[in-house]
Amino acid sequence: MSNTEFVQDIPEKSSVSKPLELYIFMDPLNSQCWKLQATIRKLQIEYGHYFSMQIVLSTKLTNLNSIGKTSIIDTNNLSHPVLASVAVKAAELQGKRAGNRFLHKLQEYLLLKTKDVSCYSTLLEIAGEAELDQEEFKRDFHSVHTAKAFQCDLQITREMEVNEVPSIVFFNECIEDEGVKVSGLYPYNVYQTILQEMLGTESLNRQTPPSLDELFAKYSSLSTQEIASIYSISEQTAERELKKQMLQQKLERISLDEDTLWKVK
Repeated sequence: MSNTEFVQDIPEKSSVSKPLELYIFMDPLNSQCWKLQATIRKLQIEYGHYFSMQIVLSTKLTNLNSIGKTSIIDTNNLSHPVLASVAVKAAELQGKRAGNRFLHKLQEYLLLKTKDVSCYSTLLEIAGEAELDQEEFKRDFHSVHTAKAFQCDLQITREMEVNEVPSIVFFNECIEDEGVKVSGLYPYNVYQTILQEMLGTESLNRQTPPSLDELFAKYSSLSTQEIASIYSISEQTAERELKKQMLQQKLERISLDEDTLWKVK
């Protein structure tokens, strides 16, 4: 398989008692990473009982080289490509769920293309909409803890020799086994096959998707394509079901260039 490699260096395992661990390498400003997110969500829904996962933020070296030319602390109007990644690490200091809410809200802003998510003031606005403590977020954004957390992500990226985002590295419980690195985007069945091979099983136990209400309780916004994929239905059928939710005042519809986004009201 092209762009699939074995990774020699195995990171320290987390305490989560699941047989596999996935490291998801992404840049919040990279549109291809958000396309991978739809695949990750479906994997979590169907096979989340098999794996835990960690988001590792990466960015282009040119972005890092230019950050030293400006001061993050001097102005709320600073705009720089690396700030979105720093903001995600700051949000995560308020807990994993808070970090995920911030990341989802950041995606909405990117898809709607209404404001510059590289701008510090916009990131503060996103923190508020994600129901984070904004004062704590401001402190954390400038803190040494956030800087170290982001540096740790960059170190993991270097150690695993990840040169492309998005990428996923799969590890199993055996520390002596190599990890499998998959760079770029592939069809959903490719990731299913890798899970199956690493688990050493003939078939995977697929979980039934939750109801629409439960799904939107977990993810505040989803596209028509995502819904169709998760429930294995056509986009036309998904559209009809989502319109019913909209008529019940549960969802609002936002038309995008390539798809339709549905948000919890």
